[in-house]
Amino acid sequence: MATSFQANLEVSGCITKSMIPCQKSYVCGSSLCFPESRCFSNTLSQLSLKMHPSSKRNTSIMCNSQINSSEDKVGGLTYKDAGVDIDAGSELVRRIAKMAPGIGGFGGLFPLGDSYLVAGTDGVGTKLKLAFETGIHETIGIDLVAMSVNDIVTSGAKPLFFLDYFATSKLDVDLAEKVIKGIVDGCKQSDCALLGGETAEMPDFYANGEYDLSGFAVGIVKKDSVIDGKNIIPGDVLIGLPSSGVHSNGFSLVRRVITQSGLSLKDQLPGSPITLGEALMAPTVIYVKQVLDIISKGGVKGVAHITGGGFTDNIPRVFPKGLGAIIHNDSWVVPPVFKWIQEAGKIEDAEMRRTFNMGIGIVLVVTPDTALRILGDGCESSKAFCIGEVVKGDGVSYH
Repeated sequence: MATSFQANLEVSGCITKSMIPCQKSYVCGSSLCFPESRCFSNTLSQLSLKMHPSSKRNTSIMCNSQINSSEDKVGGLTYKDAGVDIDAGSELVRRIAKMAPGIGGFGGLFPLGDSYLVAGTDGVGTKLKLAFETGIHETIGIDLVAMSVNDIVTSGAKPLFFLDYFATSKLDVDLAEKVIKGIVDGCKQSDCALLGGETAEMPDFYANGEYDLSGFAVGIVKKDSVIDGKNIIPGDVLIGLPSSGVHSNGFSLVRRVITQSGLSLKDQLPGSPITLGEALMAPTVIYVKQVLDIISKGGVKGVAHITGGGFTDNIPRVFPKGLGAIIHNDSWVVPPVFKWIQEAGKIEDAEMRRTFNMGIGIVLVVTPDTALRILGDGCESSKAFCIGEVVKGDGVSYH
């Protein structure tokens, strides 16, 4: 049995306040990273000097002398150990691209007059398992909307509407209402309409009390305003927008770490005043309003949504061939949940960077002047961090 949500819910736009505590911004250059205590306003002129196109891919500069590398660790958990093979997923995309050229971006573009419709689809993965275990169902719908609208906003598109798919073995109306309320909230944060949906009951297909979610969003952007990364050059700056935590990727590995650690979701997260379950179930940040506002002021050349694949796989997706990125370690504050995951799972640095967002949910590629404007001339902003720069080469390196 399936029931449809009617296309009569036009929602007004609003954005939730950031959940991220205030932190001071860092200023990073190819050979410079100022300590946290130093005010950005004192270094405006120095940033423009340091972010020079002559930066080289193999510059070996560390942002902090106390960086701890776990490259020598062996036996740590990996995403593949938890059953998720990122390389296999990349190979599938490569094969599909042969049949449907043009795919591979964060959103699919469809020409419509002087504009593009931009579409994206996603689910929330095995974060659902934690929703079942914690009983927190009110925010999982926000995650669902976020995963799609954050993808399409990378093209500079404003979300127009969203549709969802809710599937379960036996419909629990009260539970479904909680989930859909989260979807409505996510649409409000995105300033888009929940246009419709599908509720499917499939006896014996799902475990009792469990459900699955997926959805898609469609947005629009003028052709002459689309963000496509084509004009990115060496010396452009990487600006990171903070995440609320793990968001909706990497939970197969997270669940394996929880099992190995013996920690309960009700236990307090080490180094944090909240429980592990609360930290992991924090809803994905919806960046639509913030990103569109930054884009409207000019100077943004590329936008990457940091989902599965982390920095390592997602940032290069917006670069022209022949360009890479240097990420400056310790240029933002990594939330305690990631530190716990790494320590409890004995996970290597490279695996963490390729699986999780590490506290940065969106990366903007901008001109040096634009970076100065975004970061401002004060020390109180916690809404953006300078995390690195574009260089000649390929891939992402960490210094």
